[in-house]
Amino acid sequence: MPVPPDPTTRHPMPGQPRVVLLKPLVTSPLIEVGEFTYYDDPEDATAFETRNVLYHYGPEKLVIGKFCALGTGVRFLMNGANHRMDGPSTFPFPTMGGTWADHFDLLTGLPNRGDTVVGHDVWFGHGATVLPGVRIGHGAIIGAGAVVTSDVPDYGIVGGNPARLIRTRYGDADIARLLAVAWWDWPTAHLTAHVRTLMSGSIEELEAAAPRG
Repeated sequence: MPVPPDPTTRHPMPGQPRVVLLKPLVTSPLIEVGEFTYYDDPEDATAFETRNVLYHYGPEKLVIGKFCALGTGVRFLMNGANHRMDGPSTFPFPTMGGTWADHFDLLTGLPNRGDTVVGHDVWFGHGATVLPGVRIGHGAIIGAGAVVTSDVPDYGIVGGNPARLIRTRYGDADIARLLAVAWWDWPTAHLTAHVRTLMSGSIEELEAAAPRG
C-alpha cells in the first residue's frame, strides 16, 4: 500500500534541517499555509515568520496554498512597509516615539492592498520578493530574483524586476482542465497512488486518475 509522508513534521527530509514544512511551523494568526508547502534555507529555515514575512503588523493576511516550493530568501513584504507619500517627507516620524508619537494619526489610513494570496503548487525561485496585496495563481512559477508587483495568472511564469509574464505553462483550455481537476484537493492517500502521473503524466492521464464520486 502506498504510504504518504507526514504533513505535520517540521523537517520532511531526514538529515536536511534546511528544509521545513511551513504549516506546522507558523504560529501567527495572520499567516495561513497549506499542507506540504516547504521552505529551504541553509541558515535558519524555522525563522520564516520573522525573516521572510516582513512589515506584517496586520490586519492583512498572507495566505499560501498547498504543495508550494519556496527557495532560499523568498520574501513577502506586507502592507506595514507603506509610508506616506503626500507630504514633503516619507519618514515615519511618529514611530520613533517621544512627542512625535502624538502624530500617529498621520500613519493611519495608509494605502492597503489587502491580503497577499498564493495559490496551490507554486514554485518560487531563489530570492524572489512578493509585494503587498499580490495574488499569485495556481501552478505559477516565480523566477529567481523576481520582484512580483502585480498579480500572476494561473500557470504563469514570471521573472525580472518588476516581474513580467514570460509565458504560461499551458494554453487557456488546458489551464481550465487543470483547475477543474484540482489535484491538490485530492485525498492524500489517492494522491499518493498517483505521484508519477502528477509529476510526469499528461493532462488526460491526470483527469483519468482523478477520484470518482
